[in-house]
Amino acid sequence: MLKTRVITALVLLAVLLPILFLLPSVYVGAFFLATLLAAAWEWSRLLAPEAGRAAWLYALFCLMIILFLLGMKNVDWQFALLLLAVFFWFFIAPLMLAKGMNLSLQKLRPFYGVLGLILLPATWFALVFLRELGLVFLLTTIALVWVADIGAYFVGKAFGKHKLAIQISPGKSVEGAIGGLALCYTYAFLCVFYLPFEATLFGAWAIRFGWVAMFLMVTVLTAFSIFGDLFESQLKRLAGVKDSSHFLPGHGGVLDRVDALIPTMPIAALLAGLV
Repeated sequence: MLKTRVITALVLLAVLLPILFLLPSVYVGAFFLATLLAAAWEWSRLLAPEAGRAAWLYALFCLMIILFLLGMKNVDWQFALLLLAVFFWFFIAPLMLAKGMNLSLQKLRPFYGVLGLILLPATWFALVFLRELGLVFLLTTIALVWVADIGAYFVGKAFGKHKLAIQISPGKSVEGAIGGLALCYTYAFLCVFYLPFEATLFGAWAIRFGWVAMFLMVTVLTAFSIFGDLFESQLKRLAGVKDSSHFLPGHGGVLDRVDALIPTMPIAALLAGLV
């Protein structure tokens, strides 16, 4: 299993790194678009696994929303989409997660259907916006999610005793979440210390608002990376599946790999807009 995960990760890196470093930014946007459309297909399959054609139509509709907003050439509309996504993550997602498994997917299927058409396009626009601020800006922001996940995994493995959300994701622990946050603090500090201030979100916030505000921002982003992971885990449990698909051997589906990015990237884009 571990060998399969490593091989898949290496293949993904072999595809992603040349796109990021060797090709114009339009190709980066196209890669993110393909990734989020695959996630949209999986999202629809979780809601209605028997409706295969509907999943393709759902991904197509997601694409149409993105193309429509691009065609409008109105930044305010894109900003409104980001605000709508962030509003959900701050005010609605915590209430849904607090319900644990006491939700009905059958009753909430229309809600989840509309929700995916907001969250996934918003994530794409956030990623493209962060890329426009610089490749290092984008990568260091995305890497925060990976750092949080790595820290939570290893600290949770070694010291995890108190379950974070036992109904939704029994493997996650409070100790792991704290370990992930501590590693993210260290990571953000190193970014500020070693990279130009304007090159990263952390440096920009530290120089503009101070260290305390920067660490508070890191806390928020780390917390919502966990929220994104838990939210997708809740949806999968409601759907009665382990993985969103089997598209990535050893990793599950695309949605399983980007779930923590879906809340953090729109929030990060809005935070970047403040500086």
